[in-house]
Amino acid sequence: MSRWRITVRTGPRVEKLRAASLDEALSLLEAETRSAATTTRRGTIDARIRTFEPADQVATRAELRGPGVRAGLDVRGDASVQAWTGRVRRAPVDPEPGEDAYAALRRLLERT
Repeated sequence: MSRWRITVRTGPRVEKLRAASLDEALSLLEAETRSAATTTRRGTIDARIRTFEPADQVATRAELRGPGVRAGLDVRGDASVQAWTGRVRRAPVDPEPGEDAYAALRRLLERT
């Protein structure tokens, strides 16, 4: 039985994956977002009132849901990756020195 669900959204495309363990789910999440970070780019959007730079835009969102966990990774329009936790309000996960967003999310979730 799959306890972990991963939803990957890139524009209108939604892909749903399942995993039996947290380790497997985190590996799938990382693979999907690394792939998106190499292929997805966004340009600057000028909405007259405000300009949205590529770093301000979420090009791909990969969400992980499981027992008591809501977390994920956002691939920005400039290919940077930000880890987050939360359901309604997403709180960014700050990497420690020497970590990337993937390792920071894994560290946080493996503690709980």
